[in-house]
Amino acid sequence: MQEFSNQQLLEMEARYRAIFINSLGGFKSVLLVGTRSQAGQENLAIFSSFFHIGANPALCGLIVRPDVSPRHTLQNIVETGFYTLNHLHEGIYQQAHQTSARYALDESEFDKTGLTPTYKTDLPAPFVAESRVQLGCELVQKIDLEINGTIMLIGKIIYVQVPDESIAEDGFMDLEKAGSLTCSGLDSYHKTERIARLAYAKPDKSPTII
Repeated sequence: MQEFSNQQLLEMEARYRAIFINSLGGFKSVLLVGTRSQAGQENLAIFSSFFHIGANPALCGLIVRPDVSPRHTLQNIVETGFYTLNHLHEGIYQQAHQTSARYALDESEFDKTGLTPTYKTDLPAPFVAESRVQLGCELVQKIDLEINGTIMLIGKIIYVQVPDESIAEDGFMDLEKAGSLTCSGLDSYHKTERIARLAYAKPDKSPTII
């Protein structure tokens, strides 16, 4: 086993440390965030910082890195108040990864990667047509985190599209049936294999597979 002190972490080469620390948290959600500027410019960016906040109302969060270089996604979300979250699957993960390249403001990642923008309901942000699980969100709160300059965006989920066969009778969303991928670190993409679902834990009962 290897052990690292706080001082050793600080002394790591910057890129090595970023890759190492980003891998420590385990597997994460990976999504394509679709936005559109007030001028009509479409943007698409890959994020692995999505997290669940609550179900009533349906809230989710994203962490955006420090706003020291152009953040087109952040700018569009703050300006318009809307964005989409689109799951990756094995057929589009390479195109999704390519959206992390630093394209110019007037260049659309949809065009550059061959992914297709599509619009639904009254939500002004583009969805990814190739994605099987799609969420539409409205920004409800922006929080600047002073500790490291990152920004937390809290969104209300106002639209959902999922494959019919992926929803269980109790509402459980079977991501494997939808083909959704996960990621670790900054650039490693994974398929999953469920071991089991366990019943709601109670003090007087042993774990039960359902």
